[in-house]
Amino acid sequence: MTTSSTAPSVQTWQLLCQHDDLVANSGIAAWLETADGPCQVALFYLPGRSPELYAIDHHDPLAGANVIARGIVGDVQGEPVVASPLYKQHYRLADGQCLEEPRVMLRSWPVAFDGNAVRVAV
Repeated sequence: MTTSSTAPSVQTWQLLCQHDDLVANSGIAAWLETADGPCQVALFYLPGRSPELYAIDHHDPLAGANVIARGIVGDVQGEPVVASPLYKQHYRLADGQCLEEPRVMLRSWPVAFDGNAVRVAV
């Protein structure tokens, strides 16, 4: 498995989707089962970048809606980001940090290809 972020030493890799389900340079939403219960994750596939997979929370806390996977993917000072489709705040894909509101951070998870499968560490 090729990971796209630093992972803790003990983790469970959960199947999220297949490579064919991904949309290049865009996001998709999926369900993730965590120890705290199910949540929605926004999964971004940026082929040609390293890393090329990112998983952050789909819920935008400033808008109060599950919309992050529908945001516009871009780049701010060399960092891949997604702009929330509602209020346009930028969230770093690497760690979920909101660039305009330092107190706001989305959860992020290690994500990797396992052959054609896409898995997220929980």
